[in-house]
Amino acid sequence: MAGLLIIAHAPLASALKAAAGHAFPEAVHRVQACDVVAQVALEDVETQARLLLQQALRMSSRCEALILTDAFGATPSNIAQRLADGVHVKVVTGVNVPMLWRTMNYADEPLEMLVARALAGATQGVMQVAPARPQNQTQTLGARPGDDFDANKDQQ
Repeated sequence: MAGLLIIAHAPLASALKAAAGHAFPEAVHRVQACDVVAQVALEDVETQARLLLQQALRMSSRCEALILTDAFGATPSNIAQRLADGVHVKVVTGVNVPMLWRTMNYADEPLEMLVARALAGATQGVMQVAPARPQNQTQTLGARPGDDFDANKDQQ
């Protein structure tokens, strides 16, 4: 099982850890969160993140960790890149809740597969949702009187 570290602009890392605990309360102890606050020196944040990464690696059965960050090119991502070696510690940016939950769900998989799962969770979790039809609406918008909207007719 890989360790997991979230590095993001405050308070996103802590909020994502809380979301992980909501869905995976038995496994939230495996998630480390580093909130990057604007007033804190970069070196201090990197030191804190390095300590949290060591904790994440200790939680791993394979001495591997995945670091999730919020935005590529921003401070959290830059810090994560300094911590990652590309072999035992990898970085994925653009963290969102579906990515995190997918990662938590497949945490026992090897790091390379976990990265693929994280990316799939992120992209599959982003979609446009059509507005719901009002409950008491009897006619579909744009329909003409006399149009047949029988649910059992002309099914494909």
